[in-house]
Amino acid sequence: MKHRFLTIVLICFVSALVFVLSFALFAVTAPSHGKSGAVPIEIPQGSSLNKIASLLEEAGAIRGRFRFKVLAKLLAVEHGLKFGEYQFSLPATPLALLHKMAQGDVVAYLITFPEGSTIFDVTRNIDSAGLCPGPVILKKATDAKFATALGIAGASLEGYLFPETYKFNRGSSPEIILKRMVERFNRLFDQAMAMQAKKLGLSIKDVVILASLVEKETAASREKPMVAAVFLNRLKKGMRLDCDPTVIYSLRLENPAFNERLTKNHLRKISPYNTYLNYGLPPGPICSPGLESIQAALNPAPVTYLYFVSKNDGTHHFSETLPEHNVAVNKYQR
Repeated sequence: MKHRFLTIVLICFVSALVFVLSFALFAVTAPSHGKSGAVPIEIPQGSSLNKIASLLEEAGAIRGRFRFKVLAKLLAVEHGLKFGEYQFSLPATPLALLHKMAQGDVVAYLITFPEGSTIFDVTRNIDSAGLCPGPVILKKATDAKFATALGIAGASLEGYLFPETYKFNRGSSPEIILKRMVERFNRLFDQAMAMQAKKLGLSIKDVVILASLVEKETAASREKPMVAAVFLNRLKKGMRLDCDPTVIYSLRLENPAFNERLTKNHLRKISPYNTYLNYGLPPGPICSPGLESIQAALNPAPVTYLYFVSKNDGTHHFSETLPEHNVAVNKYQR
């Protein structure tokens, strides 16, 4: 009886040892047949371990999805595998594949959003890069509930998608993409800026709106504080801002492809963004301003200018009185 018991124990031990060794061998052995070289494999968001194993087997990266799944469970990485587009160098061991996916070592795409980008520009750039369908991004960027959840005082994320170069993964959700851009704005708009806005009697939203107007009016760094001053001076005097970019934005809200020269009819078009018809700041930003324009809005130049007109060379002529402004308009525009 004792001999029989020892035999059973020995058989169980050997079987367990063979089982462990077989998985150890499987883990560190690359398939001898299948694709070789750099092979892209995309793991969709929300993929189960079974789905991941199937995708890898279909791509020739592994042989035996069952053992792959068991290995992932044994290594306790079953629920830690990241989605995204991977560039696997095949042949590779199952252990190496699991390590790469557990680390989230996915292909990252650099995408740059220039200063002054609107939500339509952001949508188009993301769509063109193949990261996420444009309509999906636009729908989320104009979702008032989503904006509120991110702490944005407005019906959309316009103005708060900070212009910069970002790294995104293909297949990233619109929430992930947009949240990262808003978080970048929140990190840059610090407590000192909030205090400065308060000194000027402006809310953070007011500052972003004003900065977006500055961003669209001039690209010249030295002019930005003066443009901000002109708008603030006009607001203090109860004057309309008469800002062409706000009219353009109102027209693009109706037709994102609008790219015409403004006419008198355009300036008469009723819209809450038309600052030729309405007093005060428009209801929201007209683009996402860069840090320089935000700083200009917070630190306007100590000037008494009320007008400016383009000199057609990227700069502007500033005036304190309407007669002086009319002379400049005749000189540079007519």
